[in-house]
Amino acid sequence: MIGVFDSGFGGLAVLREFLLVLPEYDYLYLGDNARIPYGTRSDRVVQRFTEQAVDYLLRQGCQLVVLACHTASARALRRIQQIYLPARYPTRRVLGVLIPTVEEALARSRAKRIGVIATEGTVTSLSFELELKKLDPEVEVVQQACPLLVPIIESGEQDWEGTTMILRRYLAPFQDGRVDTLILGCTHYSILKDQVRALLRDGQELICSGQATAAKLVEYLRRHRGLEGRLTRGGTRRYLSTDLTPRFQQLASLFMGQAIDSEVVEL
Repeated sequence: MIGVFDSGFGGLAVLREFLLVLPEYDYLYLGDNARIPYGTRSDRVVQRFTEQAVDYLLRQGCQLVVLACHTASARALRRIQQIYLPARYPTRRVLGVLIPTVEEALARSRAKRIGVIATEGTVTSLSFELELKKLDPEVEVVQQACPLLVPIIESGEQDWEGTTMILRRYLAPFQDGRVDTLILGCTHYSILKDQVRALLRDGQELICSGQATAAKLVEYLRRHRGLEGRLTRGGTRRYLSTDLTPRFQQLASLFMGQAIDSEVVEL
């Protein structure tokens, strides 16, 4: 199976993109809803929680796991790839959403001026800026924290007229032509991508992490035929959560675009 992990349910938006381009594979989704959010926790705790989730998915038979969580990708992925996998599962692979998103943004930016909207935790961590500058030291990065967007989406108010007013305020730093490319730096924000696109200037590119990661996953499997050959193709999907509430079911359906059946598990 291909495992997909997120601290909550936002990663379902990433899985939804995977299913559009790679529908034949079997997928196992895990959301750590009992311990959300990860963004306010220390690196040590984020690494421990993420390792526990990855270990669970690998023990279930996943050959490849994608961290569909920006916090886990920024603060735990490197340790998992360099220390955890070689010691425990040397033939398995774990990927994240941060690098594919950054690579896509740089590929589509003509002026090397890139904007990022994200949660306060992600903006404070400078994860996007650091990764962008690793690949291109000359790139200019403008970040904007958007603390109200996740609560709006999780309360089901994404179509509320006030949402557009709030988006206008958050997008104001990008309206003067200072950036030519904008990254949606939180998986939740994919729900608002149409509203965001409508507020951008003509010619500004919009990068959604789910779409970028899905495209990179297709390329990755094409390059790694040995791993790809170990993936099963039954078209099955299982959804696991460390806490199951009616609210989770409602929001999971929003992100997936359809109702899903979830199972509760202990990590």
